[in-house]
Amino acid sequence: MQGVIKAYDPSTGNGLVMCDTDLADYDLAANALEGSVFRMVRPGQRVVFDLDDAGSATALRLGSEVDMGTPGY
Repeated sequence: MQGVIKAYDPSTGNGLVMCDTDLADYDLAANALEGSVFRMVRPGQRVVFDLDDAGSATALRLGSEVDMGTPGY
């Protein structure tokens, strides 16, 4: 899934990501940044993510131009 970071608190690791397709907000899972290139994220940052069994955003990563649906790629 693709989306945009809506909020993030680096001291607690809590945050929200808004999905591009349905505009739903998903909480960031406690381990969302583990194994990721990110140490922290900022509001407005575009990410690709998965949903865990609890419905939280996890496995945040950078998307390629193809993943992000950039025209011309």
